[in-house]
Amino acid sequence: MAKEKTLDDLFLDTLKDIYYAEKKILKALPKMARAASSADLKAAFEKHRDETDGHVERLQQVFELLGKRAQGKTCPAIDGIIEEGEEIMEEFEGTPALDAGLISAAQAVEHYEITRYGTLKRWAEVLGMSDAAKLLEQTLGEESMTDEALTGLADASANEMAKAA
Repeated sequence: MAKEKTLDDLFLDTLKDIYYAEKKILKALPKMARAASSADLKAAFEKHRDETDGHVERLQQVFELLGKRAQGKTCPAIDGIIEEGEEIMEEFEGTPALDAGLISAAQAVEHYEITRYGTLKRWAEVLGMSDAAKLLEQTLGEESMTDEALTGLADASANEMAKAA
C-alpha cells in the first residue's frame, strides 16, 4: 500500500516546484530586460535577476535544512506564465504598449511566486521549521517589493504611453 502523504511531502513537492520556477525566471529575465524600451524597466528586470540568484541560493539552503538535494520539478504554471510573456514580447515588439505588457507578464510571475512563498512560509511554521520559514519570508518580502516597484513603473509611465498611442 502507498505511504500516506503528509504536509512534509507537500512542502518538499512545492519547494521543488518553486525551485524549478526560479531557475526558469532566471533565464527569462534577461530576455525581458532586452525587450523593454524604458531604461527604468530594463533596470528593474536586471535588479530582479540579481535578486532571483539570491532566491535560488535561499531555496538551496532550505533543501539543505531538510537534508535533501536541491532539485526542481516541472512547473506547468510558470512555464505557461513565461510563455505568455514571450507572446507579448513578439506581438507587441516595437509598439508603445510593449512595456505595459512586459510589466503585466512580470507581475503574473511575481504573483505566482508570492503565492508559493507565502504558502511555503506558513507550512514551514506549522512544521516547526523556523529557519526555513525565515529564509522563505525574506524572499516573500523581496517578491512583494518587486511587485510594488512594477506597479510604480506601470503607473509612472508605461500604462499612459500604451494608452496614448
